[in-house]
Amino acid sequence: MSARSLKVTLTRRLPDAVETRMRELFDATLNLTDRPLSRDQLAAAMATCDVLVPTITDRIDADLIAGAGERLKLIANFGAGTEHIDVAAAQARGIVVTNTPGVLTEDTADLAMTLILAVSRRVVEGAAALQDGRFEGWTPTWMCGRKLWGKRLGIVGMGRIGQALARRARAFGMQVHYHNRKAVSPLVEEELAATYWDDLDAMLPRMDVISLNCPATPETHHILSADRLSRLQPHTVVINTARGELIDEAALAAALADRRLGGVGLDVFEHEPAVHPGLLNRPDAVLLPHLGSATVESRQDMGDRVILNVMTFGTGHRCPDRVLPL
Repeated sequence: MSARSLKVTLTRRLPDAVETRMRELFDATLNLTDRPLSRDQLAAAMATCDVLVPTITDRIDADLIAGAGERLKLIANFGAGTEHIDVAAAQARGIVVTNTPGVLTEDTADLAMTLILAVSRRVVEGAAALQDGRFEGWTPTWMCGRKLWGKRLGIVGMGRIGQALARRARAFGMQVHYHNRKAVSPLVEEELAATYWDDLDAMLPRMDVISLNCPATPETHHILSADRLSRLQPHTVVINTARGELIDEAALAAALADRRLGGVGLDVFEHEPAVHPGLLNRPDAVLLPHLGSATVESRQDMGDRVILNVMTFGTGHRCPDRVLPL
């Protein structure tokens, strides 16, 4: 089968240039409404297409994969994370799964650093005070936050994004510490002046800022549990730009209510798009609507990566971004 004859179904609106190129290259069906597909609509698409291009809003479990048509041979995910896809079930059916790694690294690291600054320096709280007419002039003690210089940043997950964040943090004079399944190379550790902790529980109480940058897996679900949140210092700031399931959100809300944390900066949520009510309308919580990769350049690059994977598949070559079961 030639690439041009591949029937490709997109589950959401993608950048215009990406959609147009897909129409040029493949027999592509677009989602012009941009509404998430229902389970029945997903099943119908998977029954008739050769390639499905889903996003994080599509939950593609083993039952959906079992009901897929014989034509479906590639799930080319628009995004780096694939926890919403049962990769093992897909592989068992002979369906290749790909993602778009690397292209959103710098943007997500930018946002993580933005949240560290915004929470530590009370930026959103101060802006709201000004807009509400509560700014009555400078005083020595009003709206004091905490400096970043010399503070300890604990990165949980030292992959591409974790390392990119570490580089930014070093520029702000922060001391970089990290927990990972294994230590990064000595050259990377030296470049980042990073200290490795194989025991997360030993690292957490010593940090001023904790940033979650690891993937969502069964092992990392609630990696910041109620018990681990209780180990943090009362001034510690928690940042999450990875996946909401990494934090026990109810326990996080309780810790804030009891003033056992210095603040939180969240771009993702455990039951997204729902947000725990205990996190809303708090001056010590900066909440963003999943903006990590939301730049024009990143979304275009993600689309280009999807096209590359579909093209290589269509020409009979190995897809460059194939994802294997964990």
